[in-house]
Amino acid sequence: MPRSRGIVAHHHRKKRVMKRAKGFWGRKSTIYRVAREAVMRALRFNYIGRRLRRRDMRRLWIQRINAAARLNGTTYSRLIPALNNANIQLNRKTLAYIAMHYPNAFEAVVKTAQVK
Repeated sequence: MPRSRGIVAHHHRKKRVMKRAKGFWGRKSTIYRVAREAVMRALRFNYIGRRLRRRDMRRLWIQRINAAARLNGTTYSRLIPALNNANIQLNRKTLAYIAMHYPNAFEAVVKTAQVK
């Protein structure tokens, strides 16, 4: 019986890598060995970038909440514990959205929390 070779599987793996390397510059888009390293590097940066985006968005929400809180006579650091004590369970994303688009509603939330 002849030896089984993984040609088809190898071809599919190679095709998947080369498809992901489309748009890369120079040998990174044409040579499989170089393209594989470039794709692995790009995927690693992609993973890191997704984590950084979450971090950046949280910082943005906090800045927006703080700005709106200051317009209502308090600060972010006083508002968040007051919301927790009043058992108002709104996350930062929702609070930032309300602060930007519905300032009157945000004012009501701050008054409900009774921030000193």
